[in-house]
Amino acid sequence: MNTDKEPEDQKLERGNLALKNSSEEKNPVRVIRGSESMDGKCKTYVYDGLYVVESCWQDMGPHGKLVYRFRLRRIPGQPELALKEVKKSKKFKTRDGLCVDDISHGKERIPICAVNTIDDEKPPPFNYITSMLYPNSHPVPPQGCDCTNGCSDLEKCSCVVKNGGEIPFNHNEAIVQAKPLVYECGPTCKCPSTCHNRVSQLGIKFQLEIFKTNTRGWGVRSLNSIPSGSFICEYIGELLEEKEAEERTGNDEYLFDIGNNYSNSTLWDGLSTLMPEAQTSPCEVVKDGGFTIDAAQFGNVGRFINHSCSPNLYAQNVLYDHHDTRMPHIMFFAAENIPPLQELTYDYNYAIDEVRDSDGNIRKKYCYCGSAECTGRMY
Repeated sequence: MNTDKEPEDQKLERGNLALKNSSEEKNPVRVIRGSESMDGKCKTYVYDGLYVVESCWQDMGPHGKLVYRFRLRRIPGQPELALKEVKKSKKFKTRDGLCVDDISHGKERIPICAVNTIDDEKPPPFNYITSMLYPNSHPVPPQGCDCTNGCSDLEKCSCVVKNGGEIPFNHNEAIVQAKPLVYECGPTCKCPSTCHNRVSQLGIKFQLEIFKTNTRGWGVRSLNSIPSGSFICEYIGELLEEKEAEERTGNDEYLFDIGNNYSNSTLWDGLSTLMPEAQTSPCEVVKDGGFTIDAAQFGNVGRFINHSCSPNLYAQNVLYDHHDTRMPHIMFFAAENIPPLQELTYDYNYAIDEVRDSDGNIRKKYCYCGSAECTGRMY
């Protein structure tokens, strides 16, 4: 950067020109505000709503040069979003309802706090982990690709070939090709960590928090605005074989049956509605190996994500550190643009009257998601 450059009058270009045009055309603008973390190592950007540009003028700046100034007014009637909460989160002790500073105990790069403004309850105790617990040993890593330039050669990259000839993510790390199974580059691949076929394995990048809901226990939301297709988190826990999973059915609140997220054709077809800009490709399916993830005792923030009949997330099967299609990673991606503080949900995909207890009796669980499309029952 050239520090010897003389100060000069601001020009009516780029951002200044865009704001002036918005003022003249009466077009609202989206305002995004930034705030630094307490340690100063990262900055959080939060969507603050729609504003109108009321006026524009030139004024004398600090170096004796003209600068453009704008007066913006927030359009009334919008919900108070996350800005004031982000400001409070910079000093966790002042956050209303804060009951746990970080449920991950420092294991996640970005702390995940717990907020309860309903009552005095704290989150249930569990062991926070950031990687899957396998029953015996970790599956054997696959043979990786030989790319050294970021997997740009779509015909030669073996990982791209497994994905049907295209990388399912764009350069903004958003998934653009929802499919039953996605192959990310893994630990034995020669491509760098910046390869854009490495997304979900890099971990959580949004500021998530768990919060006490009115009717459904604890839920998950974000202080950030989340673009459609963004990776949220993995569903992590103990990987159980079918027999052991059946023995734990008395406490099935945190069980995720692998393969169940794409066994329902209605759910699969619905992805085209949830993510209209994403392609769908039914190339390879997950084998029904009878595996289940139990996050009751060992898990991560994914265990708190509630069901909704109108979800804003979907569960994507991903392989990267092994290629055993019976036990893919369950990765949650945003199925739409999600504003700050909106609860994050996915479809548990239970079949009505298909869940039974150990005696063979049909079990019923009612749904309280509040969606206009709510079926009234989870199973």
